Amino acid sequence: MGRGSFHQNRLLKAPSNLSRDTSRAGASTASLGNPLGGAVVVEDQPDVSAVLSAYNQQGDPTLYEEYYSGLKHFIECSLDCHRAELSQLFYPLFVHMYLELVYNQHESEAKSFFERFHGDQECYYQDDLRVLSSLTKKEHMKGNETMLDFRTSKFVLRISRDSYQLLKRHLQEKQNNQIWNIVQEHLYIDIFDGMPRSKQQIDAMVGSLAGEAKREANKAKVFFGLLKEPEFDVPLDDEDEEGENEEGKPKKKKPKKDNVGSKSKKQDPNAPPQNRIPLPELKDSDKLDKVMNMKEAARRVRLGPECLPSICFYTFLNAYQGLTAVDITDDSSMIVGGFADSTVRVWSVTPKKLRSVKTAADLSLIDKESDDVLERIMDEKTASELKILYGHSGPVYGTSFSPDRNYLLSCSEDGTVRLWSLQTFTCLVGYKGHNYPVWDTQFSPYGYYFVSGGHDRVARLWATDHYQPLRIFAGHLADVTCTRFHPNSNYIATGSADRTIRLWDVLNGNCVRIFTGHKGPIHSLAFSPNGRFLATGATDGRVLLWDIGHGLMVGELKGHTDTVYALRFSRDGEILASGSMDNTVRLWDAVKAFEDLETDDFTTATGHINLPENSQDLLLGTYMTKSTPVIHLHFTRRNLLLAAGAYSSQ
Repeated sequence: MGRGSFHQNRLLKAPSNLSRDTSRAGASTASLGNPLGGAVVVEDQPDVSAVLSAYNQQGDPTLYEEYYSGLKHFIECSLDCHRAELSQLFYPLFVHMYLELVYNQHESEAKSFFERFHGDQECYYQDDLRVLSSLTKKEHMKGNETMLDFRTSKFVLRISRDSYQLLKRHLQEKQNNQIWNIVQEHLYIDIFDGMPRSKQQIDAMVGSLAGEAKREANKAKVFFGLLKEPEFDVPLDDEDEEGENEEGKPKKKKPKKDNVGSKSKKQDPNAPPQNRIPLPELKDSDKLDKVMNMKEAARRVRLGPECLPSICFYTFLNAYQGLTAVDITDDSSMIVGGFADSTVRVWSVTPKKLRSVKTAADLSLIDKESDDVLERIMDEKTASELKILYGHSGPVYGTSFSPDRNYLLSCSEDGTVRLWSLQTFTCLVGYKGHNYPVWDTQFSPYGYYFVSGGHDRVARLWATDHYQPLRIFAGHLADVTCTRFHPNSNYIATGSADRTIRLWDVLNGNCVRIFTGHKGPIHSLAFSPNGRFLATGATDGRVLLWDIGHGLMVGELKGHTDTVYALRFSRDGEILASGSMDNTVRLWDAVKAFEDLETDDFTTATGHINLPENSQDLLLGTYMTKSTPVIHLHFTRRNLLLAAGAYSSQ
């Protein structure tokens, strides 16, 4: 399948965000026909000189090392329980003091300060420190976005009241105004009452570009339940009736499906109101597909630790032009690859070939009333296993099939998202707005809406019939590298190179959750089928599990040794599959990972979490490919696991 070397091109997805014009692209207002209403507003970037001028209040440059080492000595000599918490100050203070020296043109003092203390910082800040070490002159600071972000967003630290009082007393006694000024001006200290956190608890949550999330950021109510499904009568197949008693097969399975909540008949108490956002009407073809889906679900394999899924791996051979994205339709009938040579290639995975609709002249000759009209409109002469779609002018980084399989989205380095028809295999629309590479795009589970995220640090929500975005989700401090719709379509999760995950409300564009804990850019997101949990994977090789309702990290799965590019829950949510650049697919016991989470255990007041070190207990299997990084995973309707990637000869 396909052609080109995947390795280097996929790595383009971890971009550096250092040298770029600081104005934010695509600050547009919504068009009048916006189905979600409201205008789209993007805050302007703060004026660069105003931001930097805050560094004017300079102390004696020769004393900076003394101030810092004095504080370091104080923290290292404090009691163990306070030391872990106060050590969080080292990194933001180090950065701000260094930048203050550079801004005030004390270059040699800045260099000496950097060399003396940069080795003391936590290992997960290495990439940021590398960027920092290249800023040695005041002029360098002007165009550097990472620097500007650090200046404009207060670094958030979560510290217990006791530890904070200890720090405040020390700084006031020493009259160490320089450090106290930075703490007041540039840090946001989220003080909580209660026991200080342990080093392990802190390490689990820190590591992002702007520290941890403020506790208020995760307090908003989130409707994480599923929408009520329309009711259908599922006709029984002959084969079902033969081999079963009067009960019939689907009926037997239904209670099982309800308890995992994949297609609930009664309204979920945590679900959003059915009409909270306008969703498209179901067409007859959609109803047919749902009936098919239910029939397939009745024959679904019930997975668990004793019954692991079979895995079918699609390897793209000779992909010398770099496979950079993959998607598979919900019914597993088609697979699409996005390539670094700007092409999008669609394959049929079933014996049924891909066909285009006949020309207008031929269509006029067809009897519209005939029963097989849908078959007659297809042109047999165009039947083939593969269709190649040309149009992008840069590597294609994201692809997504619409739920009804009539459309395909692709996004590219050329700054556009394209919508393709799978009836005619032509491009219908090019959505412009990002102006910079677009790293990911995905259709809503209900169709019509889709989301895109890119190098301009924002995610945009679109509707297929609007040229302008309906919502612009701004807030990340670096590229938005991956995007995912919640199963109820009311929320969108975005992962970023700023090492945070954000959850956005589609209705009003607000950010309702910020999750920190990854130590590298986020590259994969997956919601559990019941909508309660989110799994995220990043370049740090860890898979983190989050409880959306409470806004807390509830698990950490360690095992991968390289970037996790693919995550997928099985259809009923019993198994989580992860795929990585380390050429493995791993299966995790999702039921066990989430089962002990009783609401009472959540000390949401302090955000304390004790993550069990149980990765080995939860790991159900590791499956090596020969030499193929895994970039996509998909569970079929019967719970067969499909995986995909391009063979890499290195």
